[in-house]
Amino acid sequence: TLALLLLCCHPVLSPPARIALTLRAVGGLTTAQIAHAFLVPEATMAQRISRAKASIREAGSPFRVPPATELPARVGEVLHVLYLVFTEGHTASSGDALARVDLTAEAIRLARQLHALLPDEGEVTGLLALMLLTEARRPARTTASGELVPLAEQDRSLWRTAYVREGVDLVTDALTRSRLGPYQVQAAIAAVHDEAPTAADTDWEQVLALYDVLEQLAPGPVVSLNRAVALAMVEGPAAGLSLLSDLEGDKRLARHHRLHAVRAHLLELDGDTDAARESYLLAARLTTSVPEQRHLERKAADL
Repeated sequence: TLALLLLCCHPVLSPPARIALTLRAVGGLTTAQIAHAFLVPEATMAQRISRAKASIREAGSPFRVPPATELPARVGEVLHVLYLVFTEGHTASSGDALARVDLTAEAIRLARQLHALLPDEGEVTGLLALMLLTEARRPARTTASGELVPLAEQDRSLWRTAYVREGVDLVTDALTRSRLGPYQVQAAIAAVHDEAPTAADTDWEQVLALYDVLEQLAPGPVVSLNRAVALAMVEGPAAGLSLLSDLEGDKRLARHHRLHAVRAHLLELDGDTDAARESYLLAARLTTSVPEQRHLERKAADL
């Protein structure tokens, strides 16, 4: 935790540079993985990290432990780093394994330490809750042979109920006594999914309402992409596809497999199997995760 705070809070770096350097030096992520998380080219991220290292060398000032009074003002960057490390661990951007348990475990460990330091920070509580509610599903996310199992098809009896209970308690506490923030809203969305006995019981209207709030708090293409799925589940696939058409011009998503995977899913729901098959295959070509690639290719073959 101390090393993470030191790197994140170094005063000579811009916030994006602090986060990128910390992910590289402390989070153990590769430059390619960090670039994937930020939706920028790898060369751009390499330059950003290189400049950050040079800035620290040129400053000639040692790292210092920020006073306790300064922690709340700087906690946002620490949370962003932990979120990205956890996200890479939850669904690795490349390789043969769907997840990297070492990264998710470390992110949760550090989030617990940060929560112990700042128990009244709602977003710290929210992020820890989000991690636990997401990690709770990991035992059901893959088959014994490592094949990806989508959320709707998972055996929910395999989910870690202790993590679900703890996550729900944490986010409930944060929502009742803290100013609302994006991590709390994401945790609330995860809680709706985790508390549904079956996929068919998911309260999609509540999920959509929460994404509406999240889009106001933290607008971005990935949030809009997830909202399109929720909208499709409430109003039908055509509504979700209409929202996707507005995202297709976003350069950050143009070469991202998730845009095409979501489009394929909604096209399949809409009955357009030929177009869905093409989108599944395009998504499979764009992803660098082997389990995701195999899953997308199977979806295309099934059509």
